[in-house]
Amino acid sequence: MSLTASQQLFNELYAQTSADVFAKASKIKLLICDIDGVFSDGRIYLGNDGEELKAFHTKDGFGIKSLINSGVQVAVITGRNSKIVENRMKSLTVQHIYQGQEDKIVAFNNLKDALSLDDENIAYIGDDSPDLPVMELVGFAVATNDAHPLVKRIADYKTTMVGGFGAVRELTDLIMLSQDKTLSHAGSSS
Repeated sequence: MSLTASQQLFNELYAQTSADVFAKASKIKLLICDIDGVFSDGRIYLGNDGEELKAFHTKDGFGIKSLINSGVQVAVITGRNSKIVENRMKSLTVQHIYQGQEDKIVAFNNLKDALSLDDENIAYIGDDSPDLPVMELVGFAVATNDAHPLVKRIADYKTTMVGGFGAVRELTDLIMLSQDKTLSHAGSSS
């Protein structure tokens, strides 16, 4: 079977990817992301006065904006509460922000019902055990390259990039290319 131009491009940019992975990604209408270890490198920086800092990669931001502009919705579900996360996601025009979610299934079901989507139309990218329950339900489960081995074991796709350093961008590129969309839709800073 010959590769499509989009598959060939993705394989050149990242890694050899199966037709099955491309088929799953082509059905995605909603991408759900964890935050710590996915959008960030998983480290939490605390100042002497209790200030919490996180680092976000602009490549991931550009990928999210491009994906949203191409018509795919984006949500975040995280176990922690952080004003930093709220501000960053709003700056990327992410409309579905669920923080403080110890049981991520509740937020997942809320999103699925609110957007009238089937499991096969939802992708989830995670890196650790709290992500497993949702990853087991979605149509396209993705693990960051540095995810816990249990997460990697159930993932349909494992990114070549690590969390906080382009893993989200790699996934947005995969989804967009699988849907024959161009990779340059964002048009503004990320």
